[in-house]
Amino acid sequence: MGGYTYSELGAIFAMQGFAGISLFSVLLLMALGLAIIFGQMGVINMAHGEFMAVGAYTTYFISTITENYLPSLMPIYFFIAIAVSFLFAGLLGYLAEFSLIRHLYKRPLDTLLATWGLSLIMQQSFRSFFGAREVSPTLPDWLLGSYQPTEMIDIPINGMFVLGLTIIVTLVVFYLLFKSSWGLKVRATTQNRVMSGAVGINTQKVDRYTFALGCGIAGIAGAAFTTIASTGPTTGSLYIVDTFMVVVFGGAASLFGTIASAFSIAQAQSILEFFISGSMAKVYTLLALIIILMFKPEGLFASKVRR
Repeated sequence: MGGYTYSELGAIFAMQGFAGISLFSVLLLMALGLAIIFGQMGVINMAHGEFMAVGAYTTYFISTITENYLPSLMPIYFFIAIAVSFLFAGLLGYLAEFSLIRHLYKRPLDTLLATWGLSLIMQQSFRSFFGAREVSPTLPDWLLGSYQPTEMIDIPINGMFVLGLTIIVTLVVFYLLFKSSWGLKVRATTQNRVMSGAVGINTQKVDRYTFALGCGIAGIAGAAFTTIASTGPTTGSLYIVDTFMVVVFGGAASLFGTIASAFSIAQAQSILEFFISGSMAKVYTLLALIIILMFKPEGLFASKVRR
């Protein structure tokens, strides 16, 4: 099969599968935040990729400060960077919702144009503060290297760390949405905003914190992204299409659909990239998604609502 033995093919699929896990983790973190904003609030946030870039640049900034002034904290700075990235991106999201998004609810085309303009402003801000070149933080030593279970398979340690981080964030999001009183308010507001307000739920506050949470999760995705690639002013915009693709394919309001969709897309692209070019791998993946969506237009896991 293509000149490869079965053992070589097994090793190729295993290594590309583990390589795809890193992409899966970043896509899932991005899609979780977007699924909350788009699926729960109906807001098309074209600046979501820039909030990921905020997390990545925050990590780079903390790495530079730690390396130059607090080198003894280098082994643990990355955990601090993840928390700060979440808080900073969430704060910017809160301010964006308060100053811009709250005026545009139930006007999806307006939110698309407004957030696209916001993304351009944020990209120019990145160029002004960090320059046009791509940057990368100095990673802790324990994030470098790989684990080699066999002679033919190398598993990158940074990929396993990002996967673990993604699992933790996913579980926290699941708890917040389905097991907490705040999640109950979010789901009630999504289903019937007028009735939710009538029973005493502050729907404006729910919207604001929901948008901030989605942006904060994108900030965590940015911190995770720095372990696998460098960051530039337009990095976020390169991932926004893939992120929307994950959310739409999985089902806009489905957490399980988002997970399944992110895994399927990441693994398909990673494995195909080994045998064909990266651009053609994306073309074939997108073509497969279009065909599937023709038969399941509401995504893999369509939400059940009472008509």
